[in-house]
Amino acid sequence: MAQFPVSDGELVVGDMPLTRLAARVGSTPFYAYDRGVLQARVQELRSALPAAVKLHYAMKANPMPALVSFISALVDGIDVASVGEMKVALDAGADPREISFAGPGKRDAELRQAVAAGILVNVESRCEIAPLSAASESLGVPARVAVRVNPDFELKGAGMRMGGGAKPFGVDVEQVPALLRDISAAGLRFEGFHLFAGSQSLKADAICEAQRKSYGLAVRLAEHSQTDVRVLNLGGGFGIPYFAGEQRLDIRPIGECLDSLARQAAHDFPAASLVLELGRYLVGEAGIYVCRVVRKKASRGQCFLIADGGLNHHLAASGNFGQVIRRNYPLAIGNRIGMPASSPVHVVGPLCTPLDILAENVLLPDAQVGDLLVVFQSGAYGATASPQHFLNHPQVTEVLV
Repeated sequence: MAQFPVSDGELVVGDMPLTRLAARVGSTPFYAYDRGVLQARVQELRSALPAAVKLHYAMKANPMPALVSFISALVDGIDVASVGEMKVALDAGADPREISFAGPGKRDAELRQAVAAGILVNVESRCEIAPLSAASESLGVPARVAVRVNPDFELKGAGMRMGGGAKPFGVDVEQVPALLRDISAAGLRFEGFHLFAGSQSLKADAICEAQRKSYGLAVRLAEHSQTDVRVLNLGGGFGIPYFAGEQRLDIRPIGECLDSLARQAAHDFPAASLVLELGRYLVGEAGIYVCRVVRKKASRGQCFLIADGGLNHHLAASGNFGQVIRRNYPLAIGNRIGMPASSPVHVVGPLCTPLDILAENVLLPDAQVGDLLVVFQSGAYGATASPQHFLNHPQVTEVLV
């Protein structure tokens, strides 16, 4: 892909040719994440967004500790979805005041840990109020909370809808006024709202529409709060192109929309920070998955390249992580870049299941056993979103270069 240069027919990642990087790692398969690509993406966003908008990294996209440590220095905050992720964020040096904790099934013990750490808890149910109050009282620390709102609209064209209709995420908008009264009565420190309508959208106009609707909804809900709104998290939803024919997201109109909202917020919420929460968009294109061809097999007129890794390491690329109709992630032979393609081949993993597919009918140069297969767009929802213990094959390695 364009973000990675090529030298002498080899992909270069982190200024290192792929075969040398594979030798450095010591074995395949592995994920590699490029610091330069990560930094360039954040800088690109900063140049398009108004300075008043804070940029948070949604760690669920990729919680590799080294990556989180690197990116935490580039962004304003971290959004976590478990206390395990909270530990990674805190160990990385993230400011607890800029860490938020979301998730519909937070256990009482996890809520207590969050209160003790001083991070912001996104309340997603009235059931969280009592344990938060108890933790606050016993620890002598005011529980910081925001209300995650399940809005009455969706992000149009989203790959995954997180709001609208009946959802396990967030508090239905019509229930929020009563919840705000409960929060006040329990003595919790209310700080604002979190609205996340969907993810993986490539349509700037749809994202802008959701942001404007989210902002308007927050203005209406704030009328029911007894304290000032200090944070307004408008979610994310920024997508990256995975498949043929998809167009890259144009972030310029989104920056203009957020600039308008930031100016409005200076009047409506003078004490508040606007927050943009992004995961996949920050890290997805900075990562590759690398596996090695271990067998080349002909079967009834078709060629199969069998690799030493597959869906056990990269469930999303196999098509088993939300795709309705399976499509190929962009893929290349990393040590034969630029060579002419031969006949179509199928690329499969080593598992005893027909689901273990990395590419079907893909045109690649004539591959040989030992060649390095590269799956692009692999920086998000890779290693930790895959069933690595399935059939007990070796775990995948991750490196930041």
